[in-house]
Amino acid sequence: MVISKVSRQHSVEEYYALEEQAVSKSEFDDREIRHLESASPDHCLIAANLIGELGNRLKGKTCTPYDSNLRVKIPATGLVTYPDASVFCKKLEFDPKDKRQQTAINPTIVFEVLSKSTESYDRGKKAENYRQLESLKAYVLVSQTSPHIELYERHGDGFWFLTEAKGLDQELPIKSLGLKLPLAEVYDRMKFGKRK
Repeated sequence: MVISKVSRQHSVEEYYALEEQAVSKSEFDDREIRHLESASPDHCLIAANLIGELGNRLKGKTCTPYDSNLRVKIPATGLVTYPDASVFCKKLEFDPKDKRQQTAINPTIVFEVLSKSTESYDRGKKAENYRQLESLKAYVLVSQTSPHIELYERHGDGFWFLTEAKGLDQELPIKSLGLKLPLAEVYDRMKFGKRK
């Protein structure tokens, strides 16, 4: 997804009010609103596959997956964003400034499908913000150009460790969810190298 900046400064309350009326999604960061452009078909397919697979694998467990329509706020930094997918293993807690209760603050895991236009942001500043979430046990970066998923998991000492899975025959173990995520399912119907 491409992010474009709007120059006027806003409060988070103004942002929430604007999002209620908006046709498309925006992020809120440092009093600025950044509009999110539409995602590519490949991005949408991977995100849909990911949500479906998480839903299937989490049936009967206390953790619940959500798609990119659930906003997440990082209280420590103020960033409000829309992860491509998120999983909550505790009851949703909402930002008290969001009167409509559509902005959660306690995800267990967030997933981002990487795009050319946002990859450096997803790996850099956005990941840095996510790491400030006390509830977060892991964040996951999903490639759009090849079957490759990176899992960053928080350990008890506060360090983050990387586990990768590459190839359609691989599974990514996600300890905090007690499951293995098969790349063949996440990338189902993807035709690598066929689209730009």
